[in-house]
Amino acid sequence: MAMKIVLAYSGGLDTSVIIPWLKENYEGCEVIAVCGNVGQGDETDGLEEKALKTGASKLYIEDLSDMYVNDFIMPTLKAGAVYEEYLLGTSTARPCIAQRLVEIALKENADAICHGCTGKGNDQVRFELTIQHFAPGMKVIAPWREWELTSREDEIDYAEQRGIPLKISRETNYSKDKNLWHLSHEGLDLEDPANEPTYEKPGFLEMCVSPMQAPDKPTYITLDFEQGVPVKLDGQAMTPKEIILKLNEVGGANGIGIQDIVENRLVGMKSRGVYETPGGAILYKAHGLLESICLDRMTAHKKQELSLTFAQLVYNGQWFTPLREALSAFVDKTQETVTGTVRLKLYKGNMIPAGLESPYSLYSESMATFGESDYNQKDAEGFINLYGLPIRVKAMMDQQRAKQ
Repeated sequence: MAMKIVLAYSGGLDTSVIIPWLKENYEGCEVIAVCGNVGQGDETDGLEEKALKTGASKLYIEDLSDMYVNDFIMPTLKAGAVYEEYLLGTSTARPCIAQRLVEIALKENADAICHGCTGKGNDQVRFELTIQHFAPGMKVIAPWREWELTSREDEIDYAEQRGIPLKISRETNYSKDKNLWHLSHEGLDLEDPANEPTYEKPGFLEMCVSPMQAPDKPTYITLDFEQGVPVKLDGQAMTPKEIILKLNEVGGANGIGIQDIVENRLVGMKSRGVYETPGGAILYKAHGLLESICLDRMTAHKKQELSLTFAQLVYNGQWFTPLREALSAFVDKTQETVTGTVRLKLYKGNMIPAGLESPYSLYSESMATFGESDYNQKDAEGFINLYGLPIRVKAMMDQQRAKQ
């Protein structure tokens, strides 16, 4: 009996080639394409026609944008999770898409799920660990680990030979991933870390302008948070998704959120990429500033430690694990008082703090002031004597031993 295969489909180079490849290599198979819309915009235009023309029996386009923001981005933002400066745009999207893939595969009684991730990258792990969580017995087909194609140039040749339309050429063949949180660029000249990205070249940046091309006048914004979640922008109540989309516009226009990173992939190699995350960068900055006045020292420091673990779990595809869920429970507890207003000045790629307020602020001006204070400075003498006691005792004993 012919196989029924559910394919994670974007209409990009990899998945455009995969449909005919599956038809050629899995005789008589039916390919059901699934596009998880996590905010990639016009990339979904004309997708159904393209999928059907290249051999798919049907295409699901699933709007996952609210789920992506509420169930994946917000927990990661509240955790302050950053992987080697990377704000985890692709890492958070993959388990969201893969979860829906499995749901459709089970509904369709599919025999296998297929993805277009390379055998070098992190996404293969993120997809497959999610599949293992929701459907542990499901077969996974990963063409990049099976076929004889060895490069994106080979894929373009394969597509051209079969008349598959592509939106890219060999000259613009960056590997890109776009959603409402970010846009990543890899490949071509970026593969050599010695090369400066062509930020000023028309068409390279899509969500942002180069800081050099940003306005000469700063833009002020205010963000309101409730228990770590953004709820207002410039005083107007909005959903987190609406805030992200608006901040993408405002931040992008001011050159905010452009990162050039060499990161350590899960498989062990280093990879260089350019990321555009304008709204995300602003939210991380504002959230961190608000925490600086709302969290006590011990909680803040422990949260910083655990945020690295959280980021590693997300980056490594381990979203659906007991540890990630436990860390999110810890994070949610820390966010109970992270409520207030943050004002930022955006200027040529910079996010400059311009004021913080919170009803739960732990900042006491009467204690911290250089003027007349509620703090009794004489208390410090006894504290220092006790705090330094081990140091003083060791020094005394060392001196006694030296005399003997």
